[in-house]
Amino acid sequence: MSEEPKRRKILYVAALSAGNTSAYRFEALRRLGQEVAPFALEPWDPKSRYVRALQFRLPVGPLVAPINRALLQAVREQRPDVVWLDKPIHFTSSTMEAIKAAGSTIVGVNQDNPFGPREDGCWMQFLKIFRLFDLHCLFRDADVVRYRAWGLPYVKLLFSYEPTQHFPPPGNWGDADRDRGVSYTGSPLEERPAFLARLGEEFKLPLAVAGPRWEKAWSPELRNRYVTGGMMKDSAYRESIWRSKINLAFVTHKNEDDVAHKAIEIAACGQFLMAERAPGHQACFTENEEAVFFGSAEECAEKGRYYLERPGERARIAAAGRLRAERSGYSNDAQLRKVLLRLDGAETS
Repeated sequence: MSEEPKRRKILYVAALSAGNTSAYRFEALRRLGQEVAPFALEPWDPKSRYVRALQFRLPVGPLVAPINRALLQAVREQRPDVVWLDKPIHFTSSTMEAIKAAGSTIVGVNQDNPFGPREDGCWMQFLKIFRLFDLHCLFRDADVVRYRAWGLPYVKLLFSYEPTQHFPPPGNWGDADRDRGVSYTGSPLEERPAFLARLGEEFKLPLAVAGPRWEKAWSPELRNRYVTGGMMKDSAYRESIWRSKINLAFVTHKNEDDVAHKAIEIAACGQFLMAERAPGHQACFTENEEAVFFGSAEECAEKGRYYLERPGERARIAAAGRLRAERSGYSNDAQLRKVLLRLDGAETS
């Protein structure tokens, strides 16, 4: 695509604290020449965790009225061309209708899946408003099927990496700098606790795990053996990937995901990716050339042992994965450019 997207005034409505992928997208739109103003969601989070939990599950009435009023005031004052809603779970139909009446185009982005079997419990308002959006940004094939059947306008995107955060280490980086063997950084979702425990306990791989909520999934003994840290964002997350000889990635089945977001980020960091074999991963990376895939704990363990002993092969595959991520446009800038061109009326793949 050679054409440049039209410059627009965008009101970006999202969680914008450091480390959020929505904050990365905000900056990417600025790099793409857009005039982007923030409407951060964090100031509207209730201070009480009990009220916050209630607002999450029951976003109605006085629990969400202030943020709806504030958004409409921002629209009236700033008169944006586009109101960009990133995971909008607190906004009402009347707010959406008022935004449209003010002449703004509504773009909706949802990296989580309101329609899958995971049942996050936060989608009450979203399910009332999503048909009012002018353009939907979709990340999974299951949603493409739904939105096409509903006749709703969409653009298909890929989970993407942030070039200011996800990049290779210095050129002299090697295994001497890597103190993590077979590594997973993330939450204990779905089958991952049992799968990873088998890698460490049954197959005796040098396992290292970092991320939140592992105290809910593993015994103190397992955590003491394998968990090296909690939630990691930005530079800490990137350096955890750099310090790992093998980086694991899993798709979230209950979210109907096709690709693990971490897989794209690991490849962008120029590090060795070993991911669950899935059609989305196979479309993004050539197996055994740009990434390595597994279909079971046994296969993962076998390949883990093989590649731990072969740093040269790991380096070659990691470099090819990084090149593929760049060449195929897996960055935030390349993916969001598709959205802006679709708003211009261009057909994008």
